[in-house]
Amino acid sequence: MSSTTPETPTRAMVFLLAGAAGIIVANLYYAQPLVGLISAAIGMPASAAGLVVTLTQAGYAFGLLFVVPLGDLLENRRLVVCGLLATGAALVLAATAGSAWQFLLAALGIGLGAVVAQVLVPFAAHLAPEAVRGRVVGQVVSGLLLGIMVARPAASLLAGVAGWQSVFGIAAVLVLLLAAVLRARLPERRPAATLPYRALIASLWTVLRTTPVLRRRALYHAGLFGAFSLFWTVAPLALAGPAFGLSQAGIAVFALVGMAGAVASPIAGRLADAGHTLPATGAALALGAASFALPLLAPASLPHWLALGLLAMAAIVLDAAVAANLVLGQRVLFALGADLRSRLNGLYFALFFLGGALGSGAGGWLYARHGWHAALMAGMALPLAGLAAWVGEYLRHGAARQAA
Repeated sequence: MSSTTPETPTRAMVFLLAGAAGIIVANLYYAQPLVGLISAAIGMPASAAGLVVTLTQAGYAFGLLFVVPLGDLLENRRLVVCGLLATGAALVLAATAGSAWQFLLAALGIGLGAVVAQVLVPFAAHLAPEAVRGRVVGQVVSGLLLGIMVARPAASLLAGVAGWQSVFGIAAVLVLLLAAVLRARLPERRPAATLPYRALIASLWTVLRTTPVLRRRALYHAGLFGAFSLFWTVAPLALAGPAFGLSQAGIAVFALVGMAGAVASPIAGRLADAGHTLPATGAALALGAASFALPLLAPASLPHWLALGLLAMAAIVLDAAVAANLVLGQRVLFALGADLRSRLNGLYFALFFLGGALGSGAGGWLYARHGWHAALMAGMALPLAGLAAWVGEYLRHGAARQAA
């Protein structure tokens, strides 16, 4: 790519990047609703069934730290295509798994390969000029979030019709086709960095230590993503329980309703482009906390259909808050320099994924030990912790303006 100011990417290119991000990241979530089916088929004991999901997440975390930074070093199109080919191979391995070891190895590979979605998002930022960068990144992140939201219900429905192997087989075909399309359509992007790989990875600590805005944005989103993970861990349990009595198909439809929240991504991008990142961040954190207040404060006497509608509204508001804040954070970080974008994005995701792990783990434990309302209160506390940190930034920002 030229070093001159880039032209605004075409709608077709933005749509391609958004669709690609969604298809890639969906691979992380297909196994989650299928753990019982998969573990029984490959002979895993119930006590070890969680490894089906855990190894995928472990592979993704490893890739965020050791693969995504390569976007600052290697030609980006080749890196994405190679990652997709590796992901396709891992999906084929999963679809044909006849033993626990084969599937677990495939799960690790799927998580590792899926990180190329986080190479595509900075790639989109490189393609866009400063004036519309937030909008473009927001549209690509919308596709990524739709992939996350659609993956679980789609996997449940498809597995019910054609078996769990078909989910991974179809995903493999989609990923390999996508590799061919991106190889043909994406422009080349060669980073200016000439660091050896070891120095590139060693620089991650320096980037984290010397970039307070990265730590701050990661803290904000760790709170929101932790709440998001908690909600989507415990909500299906509550929906299947006696209070709602939904079938697996009903829970899948409920999850699809949450997709409406993805529309917040491009809106947040436009707000960031207009210079409203700080107030928009506060609004996102406040909305994340408020989404838990909706079902938490609902009276027990509420009719069944109204309680379900209130929970669906909470899901949409929470998903919108997470989508908006993710884009706001990436817009801030991508403005720090083109030569750091992949490392910043990898660190950002790795840090807030820790919040997600905390949220899902705490949510499941609280729901089992103390019930639905205790889990909701914990979910509200996570974005409130981020909001408390945001108030400190807001006050510092106001003091700086007065001093100027």
